[in-house]
Amino acid sequence: MTRLITALSEIAPRYDALFVDLWGCVHDGVRALPDACTALVRYRETGGAVVLLTNSPRPRGDVERQMRAFGVPDAAWDTIATSGDSARAAMFEGAVGERVYFIGQPHEELFFEPIRVVDAPVHVTMVPLEEAEGIVCTGPFDPMADPAEMRPTFLYAKQKRLKLLCANPDIVVDRGEVREWCAGALARLYTEMGGTSLYFGKPHPPIYDLAHRRLAEVGHDSDNARILAIGDGAQTDILGAMGEDIDSLFITGGLAAKETKTSQQPDEAALKAYLEKENVYANYAIGYLR
Repeated sequence: MTRLITALSEIAPRYDALFVDLWGCVHDGVRALPDACTALVRYRETGGAVVLLTNSPRPRGDVERQMRAFGVPDAAWDTIATSGDSARAAMFEGAVGERVYFIGQPHEELFFEPIRVVDAPVHVTMVPLEEAEGIVCTGPFDPMADPAEMRPTFLYAKQKRLKLLCANPDIVVDRGEVREWCAGALARLYTEMGGTSLYFGKPHPPIYDLAHRRLAEVGHDSDNARILAIGDGAQTDILGAMGEDIDSLFITGGLAAKETKTSQQPDEAALKAYLEKENVYANYAIGYLR
C-alpha cells in the first residue's frame, strides 16, 4: 500500500540518490516551487545526490539555463538527464536515418546540435517530409492545437514507413495554469494509426541508462535499491520507476491534482482509486515536494 508522507526528510535517509522530475515537481513551467527546491538543497546537504530526470526534449545545457530563469537554485541538483539528450544520442546513431522531417517549434531546433556521447555521429539534416527517411518530433508545431490535426501528415508518413523518434513521451504538461500537448501525444497518435514510434524518455529504459551515467559522472555509483524516483506522472515517472525496480514518491498535486483531490495532501481514497485506474504502484505519495 502507498504510504502518505508529509516531507521528503521522513524517508530521505534510506536513499543515496534521487531521480527527480522537473515539471510539476520542481517548477510549474513558469517559476520554481520554493518548498521543493528547499527540500532538495537540504537533501544534498546530507550527502545525497540529485539527478534531475526530465522528459524535456531540450539539451541539458538549455534546461540548466531554463531552470535558472525560473529561479531553481544550482544547490538543488547535481546533474541533469533529459529525454532530449537520450533521443539525440539515438538520432546521431542513425535511428531514423540521416534526412529527417522535423516536428517541433523553432527554438527546439537545438535538438540537432551534436552530442558528445556519440563517437561517430551520422550527419543529420532537416528536409521536407517528401524527402525524409524518418521523423524527429520534439513536440507539436502548436502545443495548444488538437494532435488530430497531424493525421494527414502521419498517414503519408506511415505509407512511406517512416519511423518517428519521440523526444518527449509526455502526453500533456501544465505551464502554470495552461495545459499543453507534448510530443508523446503525437507519437501515440502515430502508433495508433499504424506507424512506428521510438521513445527515449520516461518510462522507457534509455533515459534511465543516461541517468546512471550522469550519476557516475558526479561521483555517485548507487544501485537501484538506494535510489528514489520522484515525479507527478503516473505513466512516466511512476511506471518508469516500476520498470527499473526503483522506489517512487508520487507528487499528487501535479498532473493528477484533480483526480487525487489534492489541496495540500491527497484524499487517500481518491489516491488509491487513481493509482488503481492507472495500474501503477508508488511506494510513497505527497501532495507537493517539500
